[in-house]
Amino acid sequence: MTSMQWPQLLCADRLGSSRPAGAEPQRSPFQRDSDRIIFSSAFRRLQDKTQVFPLADNDYVRTRLTHSLEVASVARSLGTIVGTAIGERGELPGIHASDFGAIVSAAALAHDLGNPPFGHSGEDAIRVWFETSKVAQDARTMLKKNEQEDLARFEGNAQGFRLITRLQMPDNPGLRLTCATLGAFTKYPIESLVPDKARVHEGASTKKFGFFQSEREFFADVATRCGLIRRSPLHSWWARHPLAFLVEAADDICYRLVDFEDGFRLGYLDYEEVRDRFLSVIGDASLRERSEAMREEKERIEFLRALAIGTAVQQAAGLFLEKEDAILAGDFDAPLIDHIAAGDELETIKQRSVETIYSTTRGVEIEAAGFSVLGGLLDDFVSAVSDVARRGARHASPRSRKLLRLVPEQSLGPGKEPDGNPYQRLLRMIDFVSGMTDTYAVSLFKKIRGISLPGQ
Repeated sequence: MTSMQWPQLLCADRLGSSRPAGAEPQRSPFQRDSDRIIFSSAFRRLQDKTQVFPLADNDYVRTRLTHSLEVASVARSLGTIVGTAIGERGELPGIHASDFGAIVSAAALAHDLGNPPFGHSGEDAIRVWFETSKVAQDARTMLKKNEQEDLARFEGNAQGFRLITRLQMPDNPGLRLTCATLGAFTKYPIESLVPDKARVHEGASTKKFGFFQSEREFFADVATRCGLIRRSPLHSWWARHPLAFLVEAADDICYRLVDFEDGFRLGYLDYEEVRDRFLSVIGDASLRERSEAMREEKERIEFLRALAIGTAVQQAAGLFLEKEDAILAGDFDAPLIDHIAAGDELETIKQRSVETIYSTTRGVEIEAAGFSVLGGLLDDFVSAVSDVARRGARHASPRSRKLLRLVPEQSLGPGKEPDGNPYQRLLRMIDFVSGMTDTYAVSLFKKIRGISLPGQ
């Protein structure tokens, strides 16, 4: 039976570099991955991107930045627990338990970098734009079928892979992260277009896709170096890197438990309900009395949330180790938290969040407005770049020329001119718009549509 092997899965080679990974006593290659991500401009922009509450006026509410830091913390714990257990077998000389934690933590830091403004509704807005906009329809006719599928099913995960392998430090190109971290980052190691008749496997890793056609060869390189199991000889499709399950679990644990805490702090959920849900996850009713000794309700909830996260981490790490052989063989393909003891309670928390904190009137109104903002920006900038590409800078309309002066040079193409490839032109404009913060997207839309002027 084909099985992935830990020594190869922990590949420290850097994508885009032909040199072997250099040793640095103070930091492992995987710790350097985290440093490169944290100091990237894309990571800084997460401070003004929606986690749950778009354009929130409460400084307590978590943004994508605080969410990513919390997920990375949980991921490091998960990875270190797993790494310690695997390391105790003595099969990985030179590999430390902390290397597992560092890989999973770095991948978790990057896991939301590709998300556009307005959270998940921003992804929907880009998909809707590509399907319904007259501007998009005109551009669509020039694309291959798999290129069309990339945009019709636009994915923040694929945009994130593009960002860290190509867009950040474009002359490098990309952050040149280790293959192990890039493998752990990619929850969906499959391209966007795989016909139903070719789908020999269905699971959590096939629900979405993880890379565009433009970065397909990058991921193929990662998969080869890490020794991932190939699912199809005809399509770009592999089994997940095992550590991607831990990144997914860290994200799932945080957005269920931490978002629930935010819902209480903002008054959408009662104290008693949140307390009891957290106690159910922990599975120790005696902690209720201990928590009630604390003076303030918010302190009690913070205490119980911390214990609930700890419980979920231990259960998820335990399940990973229990299923290790099946994961390495590519046979296990489901979210870990769906199968832990606290899984049913975590699912209940998720559903309550959907009913309450994810459905607030203000949030829905702003997310709905995001369709107009992102669709409008894409209409204007794609029209402009197509006009200049078709007619040349000298003969394009004055408005097109003005609009392109607002676009960063790296989003235009080689020679600071619109790319001659229509697929690349569309991707570059989506790079530009999806990379915006929530505030900047709204501000720029209002200005170029004449709703407001600079300084007003």
